[in-house]
Amino acid sequence: MDPSVTSANLTSVATASSASVFIPAPMTPYQGDIARYWDHEARPVNLRLGDVDGLYHHHYGIGDVDHAALGDADDGEYEKRLIAELHRLESAQAELLLHHLGPIERDDTLVDAGCGRGGSMVMAHQRFGCKVEGVTLSAKQADFANRRARELGIEDHVHARVCNMLDMPFETGQAAASWNNESSMYVDLHDLFAEHSRVLAVGGRYVTITGCWNPRYGQPSKWVSQINAHFECNIHSRREYLRAMADNRLVPQAVVDLTPATLPYWALRATSSLVTGIEEAFINSYKDGSFQYFLIAADRV
Repeated sequence: MDPSVTSANLTSVATASSASVFIPAPMTPYQGDIARYWDHEARPVNLRLGDVDGLYHHHYGIGDVDHAALGDADDGEYEKRLIAELHRLESAQAELLLHHLGPIERDDTLVDAGCGRGGSMVMAHQRFGCKVEGVTLSAKQADFANRRARELGIEDHVHARVCNMLDMPFETGQAAASWNNESSMYVDLHDLFAEHSRVLAVGGRYVTITGCWNPRYGQPSKWVSQINAHFECNIHSRREYLRAMADNRLVPQAVVDLTPATLPYWALRATSSLVTGIEEAFINSYKDGSFQYFLIAADRV
């Protein structure tokens, strides 16, 4: 899950470890907490998977596990193959999101709101050949994404900046398409979709993939509460997404329940050396129906 929630004027704020972290100002206390969270985050699950092919994501995976590719669990290379398989599934998730952006031209601009370490931005440029602008709350993540773009020689087309995804530094109607990939749970949805509606051209496509609590369950379950606490976020309900889109000229064209497709990823991850302690909450909440994994694609009208 990738956040991106603060303003564009940078100030240097010293952390408890005396390291200098750049956090845009003004900011709310919550925004400051999230900036520090992601500037300090360095879980092996996010880095080891990216080391497979240089695409560093901050989201989860979809699709069936290729057990033939995993081979024998007693093999000394099994863990390496397991990590590669987890990464294949998370890249498949990003490919699905990009597919739902629809036709994109080489001279278009795309916006990744909550871009993390930039894996999806690189994939978008490789797929469409266009310019991709990313925004993130974390200076550490933005630096990482821009360094990778330079290493790949695509820095003129792929760029991340530290800024507020509720007040993005793009002209009205500039973007042909935009997305949030597991980052919308850090902001108010009405504010978020108002800003996407502003930066998108009329007819432009917005896509989100997100976890959301199921209104039919009644209220967020204990598992959803654990996920909120783990990531310091505020998961919204599916109903809230659709209502906020309708209020901001975003008309859904596709609503896809990815819950069954993401469970194999979580079941495999729970057997790996990269567990973080949150796997049980995801698996149990998906199974009891209190939490769902959705893709929503909407057009700006």
